[in-house]
Amino acid sequence: MKLEGIRVIDLSVFLPGPYLTLALADHGAEVIKVENPDQGDPGRRIQPSEQGETVFFRNLNRGKRSVCLDLKSGEGRESLLKLCETADIFVESFRPGVMERLGIEYEQIRLRNERIIYCSISAYGQTGPYRDRPAHDLGIEAVSGLLAMTLGEDDRPALPGVPVSDLLAGLQGLAGVLMALYRRQQTGLGDYIDISMHDATLAGCLNILGPAMSEGRHPIAKHERTTGGSAFYRTYQTRDGRYIALAGQESKFVRLLLDALGCPELIPLCEQGPGPHQQPVIKRLARHFKEHDLTHWDALLGKLNICYSAVKTLPEALEDPNAIARAMVWRDADGLTHIGNPIHFRNEPAQLRLKPPKLGADNSTLLDPTTTPPNVSEEGNPHG
Repeated sequence: MKLEGIRVIDLSVFLPGPYLTLALADHGAEVIKVENPDQGDPGRRIQPSEQGETVFFRNLNRGKRSVCLDLKSGEGRESLLKLCETADIFVESFRPGVMERLGIEYEQIRLRNERIIYCSISAYGQTGPYRDRPAHDLGIEAVSGLLAMTLGEDDRPALPGVPVSDLLAGLQGLAGVLMALYRRQQTGLGDYIDISMHDATLAGCLNILGPAMSEGRHPIAKHERTTGGSAFYRTYQTRDGRYIALAGQESKFVRLLLDALGCPELIPLCEQGPGPHQQPVIKRLARHFKEHDLTHWDALLGKLNICYSAVKTLPEALEDPNAIARAMVWRDADGLTHIGNPIHFRNEPAQLRLKPPKLGADNSTLLDPTTTPPNVSEEGNPHG
């Protein structure tokens, strides 16, 4: 696998950091979670659970190893520094200043290992006026302006279905770590990476920032091309209470559907671009979709070859034939479900090690230099 031989020390919890290190583990890196001896990663307690492990923790920490260290003690700190001497990557997600107080900031670890790549993920970054503010995903989506563009039909900010800021920060962190690994091949030196959820989210808004950047105004979400202003980029309810998402605004899709529905006179309204003038199209489409069940529309829209999808529930998404064919849904020997790795290499593909670590399971093998680490290869097969 691509990252075989890479050792990662992971002090992160919840989502952004573990999401980053999950990708590393799936592609062969040895990821060592360093956890609080009391209860470990809080993700271990986010329900629901299966067979003694929470699904949240299993999804983000499969294939990793776990050691428990009291980093407030001299012994725990020294054990961590010793691990770092043989590590390539270090990931932490504490609030700024915590690592300095513990004596395990980048400068201290670099004294032991100048090749280490040290990635800090925080809400607002290591500098700036918000540096010391606590925050989770929703607060970052709010301050970045993203939440003001994610509105319900009542024009109120809607709670997002997935934690966009967490995931963007994890992905930017992954990109930074891999860039630093590549550069280390030339220089022999590691680096320090400062990842801010705020930065990552603002950088993720490039496609909706046009009016704010060019005109200094906040966009009216329901008039914009991807947030409600286009008849061909929104959801419609069907007769049986299900939903269809039209998701392509190109003229060819507009013409195909409106011709098929017998209302070609509405085509020019869509070709003017997004905005309030598309309301007659939205109303006509809403009326048409209410006339038949989801299965009817799924068949018709599929035959027309336009850009759309049925709105699936999460259980339906896990049974989706494309997700199964792409090895994105796995079943292990115990019948538990796992999500595959989305980075598909032709050569050296990911090899999923599906078991998450028990808290502190690797203390004896990793903290005792006389012990040989176990083989952590894992079973599992793509579903279907």
